[in-house]
Amino acid sequence: MNSDAVLPCAHSGFGPLPRRLTRAVTVGGVQVGGGAPVVVQSMTNTDTADVASTTKQVAELWRAGSELVRITVNTVEAAAAVPRIVDKLAMMGIEVPIIGDFHYNGHQLLTAEPACAQALGKYRINPGNVGFGKKKDSQFATLIEFAIKYGKPVRIGANWGSLDQALATRLMDENAARAEPWDAGRVLREALIRSALDSAVRAVELGLPADRIVLSAKVSGVQELIAVYRELARRGEYALHLGLTEAGIGSKGIVASSAALGVLLQEGIGDTIRISLTPEPGQSRNNEVIVAQELLQTMGLRAFTPMVTACPGCGRTTSTFFQELAQTVQEHVRAKMPEWKITHPGAENLTLAVMGCIVNGPGESRHANIGISLPGTGETPSAPVFEDGEKTVTLRGENIAREFVALIDTYVERNYGARLAGA
Repeated sequence: MNSDAVLPCAHSGFGPLPRRLTRAVTVGGVQVGGGAPVVVQSMTNTDTADVASTTKQVAELWRAGSELVRITVNTVEAAAAVPRIVDKLAMMGIEVPIIGDFHYNGHQLLTAEPACAQALGKYRINPGNVGFGKKKDSQFATLIEFAIKYGKPVRIGANWGSLDQALATRLMDENAARAEPWDAGRVLREALIRSALDSAVRAVELGLPADRIVLSAKVSGVQELIAVYRELARRGEYALHLGLTEAGIGSKGIVASSAALGVLLQEGIGDTIRISLTPEPGQSRNNEVIVAQELLQTMGLRAFTPMVTACPGCGRTTSTFFQELAQTVQEHVRAKMPEWKITHPGAENLTLAVMGCIVNGPGESRHANIGISLPGTGETPSAPVFEDGEKTVTLRGENIAREFVALIDTYVERNYGARLAGA
C-alpha cells in the first residue's frame, strides 16, 4: 500500500480530500482506520480507583457520543478497579471500549493485575516515559507482550511534553554534523515522529501485528501539530489519533483544536480524534465530545445530531427571542437524538434554521429541511415556517417556540419514522 498515492495533489469540488488509507484497527468492536468514519473519543478526569464516579463519567461521555473512552491507570488500585468498571458498564448496557492510559509503571500494573489487561479495549503507551535507560526496552516489551497475550490493540502516543530525551539528544548530535543543520524545532519534531514510528517498528518485531497499532504524536502548537502529522501520514500506514494536547480552556481550546484538526482532516489525515479541553469550573466533561462531533459534522465528515443554522443578530433583531429559540431547538434535538438514533435512523442529517429577520430569514429557512423566519424589529409579528423549501404555516403569538418544536418532531416522525418501519 502506497499511502502517498491516496493523497492527491489537486482536489476539485467541495468537501474534504479523500481519506488517507490506513490499516484498520479494531478496538473492542469499533473500527479505527481502514476507511471507517473518524471515531470520537474522550477521557475521564475521575480517580479511576473510585469505581462509582468513573463508571458514572464513562456512561455520561458515552451517552454524549464518545465512541472510545480513555481512563488513567496509574496505581494498583486503579488497575484493580478496571474490570469492575467494565462489568458495571456492561450491566448498564454500555459496551464502550475502555482505553488504559499508562505512564511510567504500566508494566508493573499489568503484571500485578492481569485482569486489567484483559478487561481493557486498548492500551495507550507513551514511549517517552515507558522506561528510562536500560529498563526502557524491557518495560516496553512487557506491555507489548500483554497486548499480544490478550489480543489488544495499542496506541503508541508520543507527546511533546514527555519527549524521549535520549532520542532527542542523539538526533541533535546527528544534526550538528549536517552540512546544513536543521533548526532546533525541526529536530524536535523529528524526534517526536521517530519516537512513535520507531516504537511501532519495535512492537511489530516483538510480535504485535501492525493492524493493532495506532499512532499519535501530540504537541500544543497548531502549526507544529499540522507539520508533525503530515509527516507521520507521509511515512507510514498506521491509523492516526489526532489531538492538540493541552489545548486550553473555553473558546481558546476549541478554536486551537478546531484550527489544527480541521486542516488535517481536510487533507484526509486522521482516524480518531479527541478535543482536549480544560473544563471550566462546574462545566461538564461532555463538552469535549460535543465539540469533536460538531467539528466532524460541520466539515461534512459525519452526522451526529441535527444542527441549527441561526443568524448572529444585528440592529434589526433587538429582541432576544430568536436567540432563545435557537438554543431551545438545539437542546431539544440533541436531547432527542439518542432516541431518534434507534427509532428514526437518519434524523441526524436533518437541517434546521432559526432566523431573526426578513433579510436572510426566508432564504435560509428554505435551504433547511425545516426553518423559521422570525420577525425583526418593526416587522409584522408573524413567523413563516418552511419545510423542504415550501412555506407550510405561519406561527404567531406566545407559543411559537412550543409549536415550532412540535413541527420538528412531526417532520422527523413523517420523514424518518416511515423509513424505519419499512426496514
